[in-house]
Amino acid sequence: MQLRYNYRAYPNAQQRRALARAFGCARVVWNDCLRDRKQAHAAGLPYVKSADLSRLRITQAKCTEERAWLADVSAVVLQQSLRDLDTAYKNFFDSLTGKRQGRKAGPPRYKSKKDARQSIRLNTNAFSLRDNGAVYVAKVGNLKVRWSRRLPAAPTSLTVTKDSCGRYFLSFVVDTDPDILPEVEAESGVDLGLSAFAVLSDGRKIDSPRFLRRAERKLKRLGRELSRKVKGSNNRAKARIKVARQHARVANQRRDFHHKASTQIIRDNQAVFVEDLAVSGLGRTRLAKSVHDAGWSAFVGMLEYKAALHGRTFAKVDRAFPSSQVCSACEFRDGPKPLHVRQWTCRGCGIVHDRDHNAARNVLFEGRRIVAAGRAETLNACGVPVRRARVPAQRGEAGSPRKGQPTQAGMPGL
Repeated sequence: MQLRYNYRAYPNAQQRRALARAFGCARVVWNDCLRDRKQAHAAGLPYVKSADLSRLRITQAKCTEERAWLADVSAVVLQQSLRDLDTAYKNFFDSLTGKRQGRKAGPPRYKSKKDARQSIRLNTNAFSLRDNGAVYVAKVGNLKVRWSRRLPAAPTSLTVTKDSCGRYFLSFVVDTDPDILPEVEAESGVDLGLSAFAVLSDGRKIDSPRFLRRAERKLKRLGRELSRKVKGSNNRAKARIKVARQHARVANQRRDFHHKASTQIIRDNQAVFVEDLAVSGLGRTRLAKSVHDAGWSAFVGMLEYKAALHGRTFAKVDRAFPSSQVCSACEFRDGPKPLHVRQWTCRGCGIVHDRDHNAARNVLFEGRRIVAAGRAETLNACGVPVRRARVPAQRGEAGSPRKGQPTQAGMPGL
């Protein structure tokens, strides 16, 4: 399987100028090729092939006076930019025809040199690892890299990125074999929420760190300072970098927390089951800031790929499954409950349930049933999971929540 390893790079002044040229040339090739395809589409002409664009916008363009500076960077950077455009068009066409699952992908857009984030992509012909720990990039030089960990195998591609803070990162793609962990007997259902970030079926709770909320006061102060600076001035550029660095700090803290929590859950359990929450819908409610601060989608994605890496079982339970309404002891459906109700007594057997723990246990039982049946989530024609027949959800509880009001089934742990 393919894994991505990121490292911080520290280019000198000359190398930063060379990278800026590479970023600009890759952006120009992208925009020129995209413009040709848009004009051909508007004129009713056939789709322009990549070979024609490569010959016209890269090979022949280097011989012209207007684009002669394209020869100052590696040809691999320009060719990879064209391949990235082809990938963007393929994702767009597959999304239109239904071959691509998930959210709809829009058509490619023009890139701007004002974008704070810039990147180039290279294959093995344009970079190499030096014995002294540096990374050689064609027509840039030997970049100083901070190796926080060793690469498990030789990388197959490299992406050089400059983020909004002005930092440089090297991202290597590595083909590696799965690292199978010893089998354990424990299995766990995970209920994600806001009051507690995650509640496991065995009763353990992972507190929500709320990194964005904790940094909100400083972000407001930096935002006020930024708004007072004159547009286009150097002081405004410095203030913008301060805001970007604070946001990057919050993102790094959240990512580190997700990695540690997901690794611990995968190591402790042979099978992990989570609820497929409608995060994009919940991100448009009054709880949007807290939902984005929790980062459920990134956390679930980490659980999924780490389960595949370490030989664990992972499955998502349909978001329409009413995990907060069913008693985990007798399976009596007690009906929907307001979000402020954190404990409830089952009218069938009389057991007092913690709302989040009961939901996690129901996710575990439903996940076991899915795995035992040997079936993954079935999607209907609109790409929405088909409801399970065991406990059908009531009308109005599944799917996208109404404006300003989240659903009970979609937010079991809030």
